[in-house]
Amino acid sequence: MSDSMTQAAAHLAQGNAAATRRPDPAGQHPMRVRSGDLLQGRNAIIIEHNGAAYRLQTTRQGKLILTK
Repeated sequence: MSDSMTQAAAHLAQGNAAATRRPDPAGQHPMRVRSGDLLQGRNAIIIEHNGAAYRLQTTRQGKLILTK
């Protein structure tokens, strides 16, 4: 994992610490993350999941696209 990805993960962990502290006894509510917190001013990032790389990018219209 690159330094910038490590920094991004640390930033997310800090920014979402309050969300992880809230009790969710049934585990029914997914964690909410702002796209800006993930992208950090970039147009795209790569997300690794189960050994595959996925690209999350913004469009000119401000929408998100996730591709494998």
